[in-house]
Amino acid sequence: QVQLVESGGGLVQPGGSLRLSCAASGSIGSIYLMAWYRQAPGKERELVASIRSSGRTNYADYADYVKGRFTISRDNAKNTVYLQMNSLKPEDTAAYYCRISSMYDYWGQGTQVTVSS
Repeated sequence: QVQLVESGGGLVQPGGSLRLSCAASGSIGSIYLMAWYRQAPGKERELVASIRSSGRTNYADYADYVKGRFTISRDNAKNTVYLQMNSLKPEDTAAYYCRISSMYDYWGQGTQVTVSS
Protein backbone atom coordinates (compact mmCIF):
# COMPACT_ATOMS: atom_id res chain seq x y z
CA GLN A 1 0.00 0.00 0.00
CA VAL A 2 1.38 3.37 -1.01
CA GLN A 3 1.42 6.21 1.50
CA LEU A 4 2.58 9.79 1.16
CA VAL A 5 3.75 11.51 4.32
CA GLU A 6 4.09 15.27 4.29
CA SER A 7 5.98 17.40 6.75
CA GLY A 8 7.38 20.89 7.18
CA GLY A 9 4.32 23.08 7.46
CA GLY A 10 3.78 25.59 10.22
CA LEU A 11 3.42 29.22 11.18
CA VAL A 12 5.88 31.72 9.74
CA GLN A 13 6.09 35.49 9.55
CA PRO A 14 5.83 37.31 6.23
CA GLY A 15 9.16 37.17 4.45
CA GLY A 16 10.10 33.92 6.14
CA SER A 17 10.85 30.49 4.72
CA LEU A 18 9.60 26.94 5.05
CA ARG A 19 10.57 23.67 3.42
CA LEU A 20 7.93 21.06 2.79
CA SER A 21 8.73 17.39 2.28
CA CYS A 22 6.63 14.57 0.90
CA ALA A 23 7.94 11.03 1.09
CA ALA A 24 6.30 8.08 -0.62
CA SER A 25 6.47 4.60 0.86
CA GLY A 26 5.34 1.32 -0.60
CA SER A 27 5.47 -0.04 -4.11
CA ILE A 28 4.75 3.12 -6.01
CA GLY A 29 6.37 2.07 -9.27
CA SER A 30 7.99 4.36 -11.80
CA ILE A 31 7.25 7.99 -10.92
CA TYR A 32 6.89 10.40 -13.78
CA LEU A 33 5.48 13.43 -12.03
CA MET A 34 5.67 15.01 -8.60
CA ALA A 35 3.77 18.15 -7.69
CA TRP A 36 2.58 20.44 -4.95
CA TYR A 37 -0.90 21.92 -4.76
CA ARG A 38 -2.49 24.22 -2.25
CA GLN A 39 -5.98 25.01 -1.12
CA ALA A 40 -7.00 28.06 0.86
CA PRO A 41 -10.32 28.19 2.75
CA GLY A 42 -13.20 28.79 0.37
CA LYS A 43 -11.02 28.36 -2.70
CA GLU A 44 -10.34 25.57 -5.13
CA ARG A 45 -7.19 23.50 -5.00
CA GLU A 46 -4.54 24.97 -7.29
CA LEU A 47 -1.26 23.76 -8.72
CA VAL A 48 1.78 25.42 -7.17
CA ALA A 49 4.70 23.58 -8.78
CA SER A 50 5.48 20.34 -10.57
CA ILE A 51 8.59 18.45 -11.52
CA ARG A 52 9.07 15.62 -13.98
CA SER A 53 12.12 13.67 -14.96
CA SER A 54 13.33 12.76 -18.42
CA GLY A 55 16.46 10.72 -18.16
CA ARG A 56 18.75 12.59 -15.82
CA THR A 57 17.11 15.94 -16.42
CA ASN A 58 14.41 17.41 -14.22
CA TYR A 59 11.89 19.85 -15.62
CA ALA A 60 10.13 22.13 -13.14
CA ASP A 61 7.11 24.34 -13.69
CA TYR A 62 5.69 26.96 -11.36
CA ALA A 63 2.53 28.96 -10.97
CA ASP A 64 3.21 32.60 -11.76
CA TYR A 65 2.49 33.71 -8.24
CA VAL A 66 5.35 31.63 -6.78
CA LYS A 67 7.99 32.01 -9.48
CA GLY A 68 11.24 33.27 -8.03
CA ARG A 69 10.14 32.45 -4.48
CA PHE A 70 9.46 28.71 -4.42
CA THR A 71 11.68 25.86 -5.61
CA ILE A 72 10.55 22.30 -6.17
CA SER A 73 13.06 19.46 -6.11
CA ARG A 74 13.03 15.68 -5.89
CA ASP A 75 15.15 12.84 -4.57
CA ASN A 76 14.38 9.85 -6.75
CA ALA A 77 16.28 7.43 -4.54
CA LYS A 78 14.04 8.38 -1.62
CA ASN A 79 10.82 8.89 -3.62
CA THR A 80 10.63 12.30 -2.00
CA VAL A 81 9.62 15.70 -3.30
CA TYR A 82 10.44 18.99 -1.62
CA LEU A 83 9.10 22.50 -1.83
CA GLN A 84 11.39 25.26 -0.62
CA MET A 85 9.29 28.37 0.03
CA ASN A 86 11.02 31.70 0.50
CA SER A 87 9.73 35.26 0.84
CA LEU A 88 6.43 33.93 2.07
CA LYS A 89 3.38 36.18 1.91
CA PRO A 90 0.10 36.08 3.85
CA GLU A 91 -1.64 35.03 0.63
CA ASP A 92 0.47 31.85 0.61
CA THR A 93 -1.51 30.67 3.62
CA ALA A 94 -3.16 27.38 2.68
CA ALA A 95 -3.11 23.65 3.14
CA TYR A 96 -0.40 22.24 0.88
CA TYR A 97 -0.78 18.83 -0.74
CA CYS A 98 1.74 16.74 -2.61
CA ARG A 99 0.82 14.56 -5.54
CA ILE A 100 2.93 11.77 -6.95
CA SER A 101 1.96 10.15 -10.22
CA SER A 102 3.06 6.76 -11.42
CA MET A 103 0.54 4.25 -12.74
CA TYR A 104 -1.87 5.91 -10.33
CA ASP A 105 -2.18 9.29 -8.68
CA TYR A 106 -1.34 9.47 -5.00
CA TRP A 107 -2.01 12.39 -2.69
CA GLY A 108 -0.61 13.43 0.65
CA GLN A 109 -2.79 14.25 3.62
CA GLY A 110 -1.94 17.94 3.51
CA THR A 111 0.17 20.19 5.69
CA GLN A 112 -0.91 23.62 6.85
CA VAL A 113 1.16 26.68 6.05
CA THR A 114 0.18 29.90 7.79
CA VAL A 115 1.93 33.16 7.03
CA SER A 116 1.09 35.80 9.57
CA SER A 117 2.71 38.37 11.79
